[in-house]
Amino acid sequence: MKKFLPLLLLLISSMFIFSCKDDDDDYVEVNVDYPTVYDLNVNLVQNTTDYFGFNQPFNGALLSQDIVLVYRKNNPGVNPTVWEPLPKSYFFNEGTMDYTFNFTTTDVQIDLNADFDLSVKQDNDFRRLYLNGQIFRVVLVPAVVGGKSSVDPRKLSYEEVIRLYKIDDSKLGKL
Repeated sequence: MKKFLPLLLLLISSMFIFSCKDDDDDYVEVNVDYPTVYDLNVNLVQNTTDYFGFNQPFNGALLSQDIVLVYRKNNPGVNPTVWEPLPKSYFFNEGTMDYTFNFTTTDVQIDLNADFDLSVKQDNDFRRLYLNGQIFRVVLVPAVVGGKSSVDPRKLSYEEVIRLYKIDDSKLGKL
């Protein structure tokens, strides 16, 4: 009898374990193909004297754990192209100016902030170099590469990200 009781308890508990049913059919449909690359050619819009910005929605939604990387073309018309990762700071006699970005699962926002009045710098050269016709490259990547999350893509150059994720950047997507 002493041996029978533990076996009976094991049998009864195993019925509860195997009778559980997982009806969790919740999933998020992702309409954005990634990893992929998008180009944005924008004129930054002035919101205050020291802030310009631009907001771009995605054609779908990312998963909340995935990553958006943004690079700014710093040498338009010159080969080879140099893509600077954001955030990026520039230093002037008047103060510091920063390109930054943030993103959600549905959009990316690119900002240009300064700790001085940007209207003092708005000559034609400044507008051409930093405000108008700015080309940003937006790269959408999964947070985990090949089942491994040991590489932080935010610390990689544009070229390293393209290689790591095997992205064909000759085929740019459209946001």
